[in-house]
Amino acid sequence: MILTDRKEIIVRFSEVDSMGIVWHGNYVKYLEDGRESFGKKFGIGYLDMFANGTMTPLVKVDIDYKNLVEYGETLIVETSYENCDSAKIILNYKIYKKSDNKVAVTARTIQVFVNLQRELLLYPPTFFTDWKKSVGIL
Repeated sequence: MILTDRKEIIVRFSEVDSMGIVWHGNYVKYLEDGRESFGKKFGIGYLDMFANGTMTPLVKVDIDYKNLVEYGETLIVETSYENCDSAKIILNYKIYKKSDNKVAVTARTIQVFVNLQRELLLYPPTFFTDWKKSVGIL
């Protein structure tokens, strides 16, 4: 089973550079928007993590830039969960233009679990395993 969420974003003026295209660093913010939307949709958001005594810092971000995006364009951030047995969350992204479906960016992020004292967890927390069961992954 693949869990996927889609979030619309309209490119703001403050997100473009002097050439009128989205500055490359802003795509990391769009990935964050995708993660938040995914978490809310599937009940595994940041507040859910914190309520269960964990946090999930990013440890890796890979972004491949495909097509430029300009001010005012509407983007779709498609976020999909990639299952793994480790104590981490892997999400894959496709950001594309709503107007013509051209892919602007593909990306992948990896987050690990830490407790509230910021100690790395080596095994998936029980609530996360329970969540995977509840959405039909396990």
